[in-house]
Amino acid sequence: MKISGVLFILVLFVSLAQAQSTFEIKSPDKKINFALQNKMGAEDGLFYSIRYGNQSVVEWSKLGITCNGDNWNKQLMINPGAVQLHDTTWTPVYGERNQIRDQYNESVITITRENRKFPALQLIVRAYNSGIAFRYKFATNENGGPYLHLTNESTEFNFQENTKAWFTARAQSLHQLLPLKNWPDESDRPLTLELPNGLFACLAEAEMVNYSRTKFKLNPEKENSIQTSIYGDVDEIAPFASPWRVVMVAEKAGDLLANNDLILNLNPPCAIADPSWIKPGQVMREVTLSTSGAKKLVDFAVARNIKYIHFDAGWYGFENDYLADATTVTVDPRRNPKGDLDLQEAIRYAKSKGIGVFLYVNQRALAAQLDTILPLYQKWGVAGIKFGFVQVGSHRWTTWLHEAVKKCAKYHLLVDIHDEYRPTGFSRTYPNLMTQEGIRGNEEMPDAVNNTILPFTRFVAGAADYTFCYFYRKELGHATRHIQNTPAHQLALPVIYYSPLQWMYWYDKPEDYQNEPELAFWDVLPTTWDDTKIINGEIGKYITIARQNQENWFVGCITNTEARELKVPLDFLESGKKYEATLYFDDPNVATRTHVGISKQKVDSKTILNINLQTSGGQAILIKPVK
Repeated sequence: MKISGVLFILVLFVSLAQAQSTFEIKSPDKKINFALQNKMGAEDGLFYSIRYGNQSVVEWSKLGITCNGDNWNKQLMINPGAVQLHDTTWTPVYGERNQIRDQYNESVITITRENRKFPALQLIVRAYNSGIAFRYKFATNENGGPYLHLTNESTEFNFQENTKAWFTARAQSLHQLLPLKNWPDESDRPLTLELPNGLFACLAEAEMVNYSRTKFKLNPEKENSIQTSIYGDVDEIAPFASPWRVVMVAEKAGDLLANNDLILNLNPPCAIADPSWIKPGQVMREVTLSTSGAKKLVDFAVARNIKYIHFDAGWYGFENDYLADATTVTVDPRRNPKGDLDLQEAIRYAKSKGIGVFLYVNQRALAAQLDTILPLYQKWGVAGIKFGFVQVGSHRWTTWLHEAVKKCAKYHLLVDIHDEYRPTGFSRTYPNLMTQEGIRGNEEMPDAVNNTILPFTRFVAGAADYTFCYFYRKELGHATRHIQNTPAHQLALPVIYYSPLQWMYWYDKPEDYQNEPELAFWDVLPTTWDDTKIINGEIGKYITIARQNQENWFVGCITNTEARELKVPLDFLESGKKYEATLYFDDPNVATRTHVGISKQKVDSKTILNINLQTSGGQAILIKPVK
């Protein structure tokens, strides 16, 4: 990890009376303004607002946190520290771009009260060009401690009337565009909002490592008001800080995704001294749990440039049986009645072909056997673990989960966390946590509307394991649960959906492949990028993303359940340089069973492609420089 940059300190002289005083901090580009008021009287306590230029983002909203029964939201005194400008650039181990700028203005505001029981509370505020982040921090006292019992936050987010939110009750459920009233449940995060003034906002949290997960609920006492809802109590020792509360702001919906490095920036730098063993790549699941099936998959992985194979649930018995032993190979007979899996031979064969091996382990076994299986799997030559059915939300299991990732790093094991876990930037600190589910992916066989919502919502938080299918289609014999979108739509998704580990061909098997020529696109598709450009898009309608890996550019474009024509400018290409574009598109006249057409054309930075997308369709494009 390389970090370079300059720390500029700007001293802001602030004269504050303790009643009705206002403190302000602006983003480096001066567009975003965070204001803090210490009110006394009928509305007692700390209130904040956020504006973008002259437009409202968050109206005056309450701040506060309850610790040891003491609610820090009334009769307070505030002492803002000097505003400091931080401007650094760091190089991630992998990412959506190879350089990340971390630029913000920050102030540490000390909050005190008379006859307080505890040390002063700090409100740390950072103003970025892409949004505002703030957190609560309890300092330690002279004698150490104290012990902290945190039970609630009073943090509100008040918005103008007619604001709408892309609500989703769970990490893997559908999104709905709802007004700020009559929600059926609490909403998961990140929560993307469409403001009546045309701006977009996104509520998120960062560095949620040893705390209780926050969701968002409607304020029962106010209209157009959202409150934080913490899963449960938090018990810690000072000094201790809450996760960052984040309000991203953008003029276009696509800018929320373009600026999602903000979540990473709010986490500490890489803690792994030498992360060179962390290798991104594509992964394919081994579904037979047999030695012969594993070797067949390894050969397929070599032919298709897939870096890892993965043994899913069942290799050590029924995963939900508390007696299942993840140190032994005891195949669940429901997965393979023969039980003929020689895992050591499969790993040996895979390694001889340059292919790594992932093992699935349910949290039941992880919690019981973690300190035993990690050195054992390293001895076996395993590359990584997929955590299954993890517990999320509580302080206990949140802390356990992140400690487990740290332990995996000690044994050079990569991690993919499945089910309800959603990222808050921990992969910057421990990049062996390469991806996670927390998404309505191809296991649920979602439609194209879902797929055109996710880039503006779920992917603002970070990488997601969507488990891409390709051959699992109704027209190919899968009549009950099958892919609802076109083959070209599926081809484009791994470009649009970022994940350093991409599980490909989910539900598919090597024998499903019949020399489909368009899969040459997936064969050369990287999983990490030097640069990323959001070309166009509207939430729930369409999106086009271009990503660069070395000299090549990969473009993914999808639409919802409506056919549409799009213009895609290629002005991200190097000016004056010639390129060749290979386009993969849906064409019912093509004779293959997937009906994907392929064409080539010369392009340059002045080219504007005219893209015709079928209903639930897409287009994938590979652009290479002409030598």
